[in-house]
Amino acid sequence: MSDPRVTNFAKVLVERCTRVQPGDRILIEATTAAESFVRELYIQILEKGGHPHPLLQLPDMFFPGHEDLLLLHGNNSQINFIPTFQKLAYDQFEGRIRIHSATNTRSQTSIDPSRLQRRGKATSGITETQMRRGAEGAFKWVTTLYPTDAYAQDAEMSFEQYADFVFQAVHATEADPIAYWKKVETEQQAAVDFMAGKNQVILRGPNVDLTLSVKGRKFLNACGETNMPDGEIFTGPVEGSVNGWVKFTYPAIYNGVAVEGAELTFSNGRVEQAHADKNQDYLLKMLESDPGSRYLGEFAIGTNFEIDKFTGQILFDEKIGGSFHMALGAGYPETGSKNKSAIHWDMICDMRTDSEIIVDGVSFYKNGEFVFK
Repeated sequence: MSDPRVTNFAKVLVERCTRVQPGDRILIEATTAAESFVRELYIQILEKGGHPHPLLQLPDMFFPGHEDLLLLHGNNSQINFIPTFQKLAYDQFEGRIRIHSATNTRSQTSIDPSRLQRRGKATSGITETQMRRGAEGAFKWVTTLYPTDAYAQDAEMSFEQYADFVFQAVHATEADPIAYWKKVETEQQAAVDFMAGKNQVILRGPNVDLTLSVKGRKFLNACGETNMPDGEIFTGPVEGSVNGWVKFTYPAIYNGVAVEGAELTFSNGRVEQAHADKNQDYLLKMLESDPGSRYLGEFAIGTNFEIDKFTGQILFDEKIGGSFHMALGAGYPETGSKNKSAIHWDMICDMRTDSEIIVDGVSFYKNGEFVFK
């Protein structure tokens, strides 16, 4: 008998996230570790009249930028090659579902960062297409994760405990998960509406002293459409406006490399100083990816209190209730962000103790809760 949580999980992705309509071509990116989930998605997409196109890879041959075998054994020409199937789908299809389903989350730790950079630049056009067509409403995309032993180990849980955690975080345990995410949308919209037309944002706390501008930018309500799990409000800060200092309280993980104690100092939007307690060389290397990699593409506040611990998976960790995160690199055009980069690296900071966000002189967020009136 199939797990009803898997059925509900697929229902959220098909009906809420990609909103499959008759005739829609939907790319399903996953590894063989998520085979049972892909089967359920395939059936539900067919039931909606869509055309599922599974691109099922081995765990070490996953989506662009995460192809371990290519990065280990390919020459420069091969690493520079733009993957044919993904490019076609991202250019032409109506939607895609990406299912992170790794069996080794540290497989890229020993890969030369310069090769990762090269691959990132080669595939950056695919990411830009995703963001551009997504902003236009022409491409309905969602990124999610299916439980594996590797993710459970990173989270220091048994597989069963981790599976329960994942299904709870995406609210596949609800009798009507679609209704739940609609409720989240309504609740978060109040904060989004408050931020409309605002300018200066000040963040103060034990690990942050930053100012930035959101003038002319749009906050978006992340409520179970492009990420699952979800739970955040976010925007793209004015590129040259960020000044001050932040020390991220959780490891900043990118391409499987964990940078611990990352500390950044901004001047006129640009990262001018960077330090880390662990893997500082990797941090500095990634900051040199391209001109946009030292600027912020995103500023966000996490609102999902079902995600109550750090698991090492940014898809979950960036939504931790009572935290904020910022992303170095590419921004989302629909927010008004103009920053372009081959990277989009989210870094998270806890805001639950002695911390506050002040917007145009008004207390907006304090000790992990919205306090605006």
